[in-house]
Amino acid sequence: MSNVKAPAPIHLLRSHTSSIAALFVSRDNEHIYSGDASGHAVITSTRTLRAIASWKAHQDGFLGIEEWENGNAIITHGRDNKLHVWDRLDEQSITSGIGSSAALPGLPTPTLRFSMDVNALNYCRFSLLPTSIIGSIPENLPSANITSRVDSSSECTALIALPNLIQSSEADVWSIPSYKRLHAAIGHRVKASIFSGDGRTGENATGIIMSLRLFEPTSSSAESSRSTPELRILIAYESGAVILRRYANPGKLMSVEGKGWEMIWETKLHQEAIMAMQVSSNNQFALTVSADHIVGRYNLTVRRSASAQDGTTFYRTKHPGNGCISIRDDGRVCAIGGWDGKVRLYSTKSFKPVGTLEYHKDGCQALSFATSASTDSGSQYKELEELHEDEDEDMLDEEKLKRSRWLVSGGKDKRIAIWELISFEKF
Repeated sequence: MSNVKAPAPIHLLRSHTSSIAALFVSRDNEHIYSGDASGHAVITSTRTLRAIASWKAHQDGFLGIEEWENGNAIITHGRDNKLHVWDRLDEQSITSGIGSSAALPGLPTPTLRFSMDVNALNYCRFSLLPTSIIGSIPENLPSANITSRVDSSSECTALIALPNLIQSSEADVWSIPSYKRLHAAIGHRVKASIFSGDGRTGENATGIIMSLRLFEPTSSSAESSRSTPELRILIAYESGAVILRRYANPGKLMSVEGKGWEMIWETKLHQEAIMAMQVSSNNQFALTVSADHIVGRYNLTVRRSASAQDGTTFYRTKHPGNGCISIRDDGRVCAIGGWDGKVRLYSTKSFKPVGTLEYHKDGCQALSFATSASTDSGSQYKELEELHEDEDEDMLDEEKLKRSRWLVSGGKDKRIAIWELISFEKF
């Protein structure tokens, strides 16, 4: 593909008046969620390519946006130190004559379900883990400072990881919708000085958290005999270091000061702060990018107390200055957004370049792949499609397949570009 002329975007969305900061394509490929540097959020239908909702979600720029509860809820995270959960709108109640201009007048606003105070100093977005391992949450656990209505009896539960409210070099794990803090100060280290709260001084200084991912290992990535699911967290730091930890005390629901969280490995491949980290959908590996020209690859299938060199490697590219990264759900290819506005595609196995996408005139700041129809996640894609069975009668299978190959990019130029890629089945 490197010898083939790079394609142009098949669609451009001009729904924002500020630079794009966050993107997410729904699991059923029906919606594109976007957030910009001014705090505005937009939901775009992938069928009509028109905005169906637009609202001021935050008083400052976006850090992240994602669906929850099979699309019935939307989580937004902003630099205004707030995390909000919104009820998604019923599309049947939305008129079909809406336009897609930058102003987007008259579009409906989702209802705020609840919000939570968070620490946004890190510019680190949340990590969501829909899960069934939480069990019953004791009522006497400390709750977050939340506003609006909270339905803690909801059948859908999840864990959400965020930087610690006080120490920006540590992480907390909360349960939602109960919003109880289960694990506090993961990564806590004894401070040699009272002035080392940001993790930049003292022994093994890591700096603040730049990116994190909470996950459960797949059956092939942990001991198959384990009866209790294991919780792991991967954290990328300002120093360029990456640390993988596991919770070693599953019989105890809570932890404080990072107690019970064992370090599996620690490594440092970057000399600059890590700008973005992405974990594959099967939790087998992770990739990181930075201001340098290196892409780090990390093996997440290792057992306890393994060496950081087991499966950890790096690739030197010809292009320094990278701000975002996304891995397609089949794990074959990744997309890296550069400060020069270009999106570069690589094979995740050989890391050979497979294409370059050019449209954004300035930095590319957000990327999101659509759900592929040819992977395990495609089964989830098909289940979600059943919810749209009546609507799909006028939609050809070929059109659905094309949407499953989309890559969505957003830049400082306030534009969202939609690219239609090849299947990459040979990669």
